[in-house]
Amino acid sequence: MKNNKKLIIILLLLTLTLTGCTKQLKGADGKNVENKETGQVLPSNIVCAPTDEDNLKIYRDTKKDLEEKYAKDLEKGDISKKEYNKKIDSLVDVDKIVKCKDFNITSGGYEGLWTNIFIKPLSWIIIKIGVLVNNYGLAIIITTLLIRLIMYPLTLKTAKQSENMKKAQPELSKLEKKYANKTDQESMMKKSNEMMAIYKKHDINPMSGCLFSLIQIPLFFAFYESLSRIPALFEGDLIFKLGMSPIKGIGTGNWLYLILPVLVALTTFFSFKLNSGASMSKEQESQMKMMTYMMMIMIVFMSFSMSTSIIYYWITNSTFTIVQNLIVKRSK
Repeated sequence: MKNNKKLIIILLLLTLTLTGCTKQLKGADGKNVENKETGQVLPSNIVCAPTDEDNLKIYRDTKKDLEEKYAKDLEKGDISKKEYNKKIDSLVDVDKIVKCKDFNITSGGYEGLWTNIFIKPLSWIIIKIGVLVNNYGLAIIITTLLIRLIMYPLTLKTAKQSENMKKAQPELSKLEKKYANKTDQESMMKKSNEMMAIYKKHDINPMSGCLFSLIQIPLFFAFYESLSRIPALFEGDLIFKLGMSPIKGIGTGNWLYLILPVLVALTTFFSFKLNSGASMSKEQESQMKMMTYMMMIMIVFMSFSMSTSIIYYWITNSTFTIVQNLIVKRSK
């Protein structure tokens, strides 16, 4: 139990302190630079160079514009020579960055724990699989499945815990009624002991139920950043353009992009539904349903502005969870 608590604290600290590393490319006017075709906001801290000539031109033109701006600022005295050199050194030079097909985990040197431990290895896997299958959309799906298969023993245990909690719910409800109006220390101790006995009877570890949920948080951010920082993904497609969001696709007249938020809604809904009601009373279940619907609305709303590459990850991950939970339910 103590070890689980420590692990949860470490994961929370990682999530709170190490995410948000993707930096957006800013033009000389201070605005975000976008790919005009897909509407993708281009990152400045890409892990490898774009292969598409249009994207290469965007990065080169942005660099040239910023160099001219900083030169004028230096001439006017708005910035010092030291500040000028620092700004010039920070500019993205796509002609000096390794090509995506040649990218490896050590490319670019040390860029911090989050980038070197999570982003670069995950980016390398996605790129290598993409080159192997000749499609980065498939690479996202395959990488997601590989990670879920590696974590399957842990996720399977979590799913079984959820089913065990459902079996224990009648006894837990009786226990709550038994001690409903008792708040003295002795009664609380007895209630705690009886609850632990019920958990032991049904082979339940209270901490393991939320463990995988916490692990998913840094994994999601790592995937999000990796997919945002690999230029090859902006340029690929799998039915839909990987760099284009549904709202942008619909805006261009391609209403098929509406399928993506629908799939996000369906897979998220069934994923939540199969995980719900594990250890809740009717009142709690009613509140949980309301929270689930609110989260559903929020996720679907956000999916309209997500790139297709992120949506493919989300759908694949949710579908794996659905299939796994159905298998556990049948086995129980």
